[in-house]
Amino acid sequence: MTSVRSSPPRHVPPGASGVPAATKVRALWSRVPSALRLPLAVFLACEACYLLWWAAFYPGLMTIDSVVYVWQVSTDHWRSDHSVLYNSLVWLALNATWDLAALTLLQTLAMSAVLGYACAGLRTLGVRGRWSAPAAVACAAAPPLGSFVVFVWKDVPFTICAVLVFAVAVRLLGRRVQGTWNGRPRRSELLLLCIGLLGVDLFRNNGFPVAVVASLALLLALPGARLLIAGLAAATTSLTLLLALVIYPAAGIEQPSSAFFYNLHYHDLAVTYARTPGQFTPDDLRVMSQVAPLSTWHDAGTNCYASDVFYYNASVNRTAAAELIEPLVQLWWRTLRESPQQVLGARLCRSHIAWAVFPGPADKSARTWVYATSIPADLWGFRAEEIPYRPQLKARPLSSTLHDAADFGRAAFGVPQLEWLFWRGATWCYATYALVALLSRARRCRALLGLVGVPLGMQLTVLAANPVQSFRYMAAPMFIGVLCLSLIPALLDRTSFRERDL
Repeated sequence: MTSVRSSPPRHVPPGASGVPAATKVRALWSRVPSALRLPLAVFLACEACYLLWWAAFYPGLMTIDSVVYVWQVSTDHWRSDHSVLYNSLVWLALNATWDLAALTLLQTLAMSAVLGYACAGLRTLGVRGRWSAPAAVACAAAPPLGSFVVFVWKDVPFTICAVLVFAVAVRLLGRRVQGTWNGRPRRSELLLLCIGLLGVDLFRNNGFPVAVVASLALLLALPGARLLIAGLAAATTSLTLLLALVIYPAAGIEQPSSAFFYNLHYHDLAVTYARTPGQFTPDDLRVMSQVAPLSTWHDAGTNCYASDVFYYNASVNRTAAAELIEPLVQLWWRTLRESPQQVLGARLCRSHIAWAVFPGPADKSARTWVYATSIPADLWGFRAEEIPYRPQLKARPLSSTLHDAADFGRAAFGVPQLEWLFWRGATWCYATYALVALLSRARRCRALLGLVGVPLGMQLTVLAANPVQSFRYMAAPMFIGVLCLSLIPALLDRTSFRERDL
């Protein structure tokens, strides 16, 4: 019998099999549940954009605040003037990976997931994926918002959580519009709402008013869940206050000086003094002069757009400001009673970034502060021995080509004539209000006005307390406004949803 010798198996190069790679991808995609395809596709597309920003600015974009975070957690100088939760994430990234890249990468993943979840929620309002997905990808691709997510900044997770609260609101109100609302949020919706509200509270010290206003908007729009939403808002706010007032001090986390809390009050006095100096008595001027020369008060008061021009002035004695808090605060209250228009005018002027579409004069620091992409070698004045992780605090792009392209993109979007569109959160607040109002009218459901809770809360919070005209303070309404652009085709295409008289 003739033996048959089997030939050895041949090596098949990748992609040379009988089944094309595209067919394999389609087969794999077909296994994804239909309800998950849109959010998954949006997540993957947005993350692809964010990975480009991450690689271009690896390990992440930084400001002086970023260096302060690292200094605090690496030298055991924890303070609660910044977000203790975000400082904890910085500490974890540094100790686990000896770098900050893992933190910024996590931020990109979280924002991509939230954008995908938001698009899935918009579908319940009659917004097709072909409309919402491009809006979400635009958030990730456009330089102002895309590069923002890779900053080492507490405002990034704050913004992610604020957009998450909006996305949950879309989901809840979409169920009411569809007629499937039974008065109770699902467990997943309740969990995500809790995470969003807690993040808004904990990632920014003055974030809890945003959570309160957003919760109030939902509470009015969802009568069946009012008690539950009110309880959740009260619980998250109480936890935030408990941490700040009790737990942080007990854990040895240093609180900022009292003068830091009242620096906006001091600027109110400066603005009033510059405009109506005659209303201040000799005793008032004597107290004020112990903190800074009266010329400093006057000069700082001529610029109502930024409180930092006074508080961080070299001639200001911050030690004396802390010691004289009581008489200065009493003077502020008296000034408010006698000249409320001056104090409220100063507050409205400083919150220009939240309410005005167009920027103010450049010589008054009233243009939008967008921050640069370069990291100075001296780390904004920090000495080398002060920062144990100094080698990690510098730009190390994974691709010089990507870095140059990203820098070019941010510079191109910095054209002054379009600052109102690309960098001003107020523009997108008003766009959101208009689109939500039109949708509410088209769907004959006034409850949809509950979608404006987050941007309205942001505007009111910045009005109450804001130091400078920084883009980051109003980044969340920009994400929300861009997502709401997908409502336009839904408003025009009346066949995309059922008309209900709710």
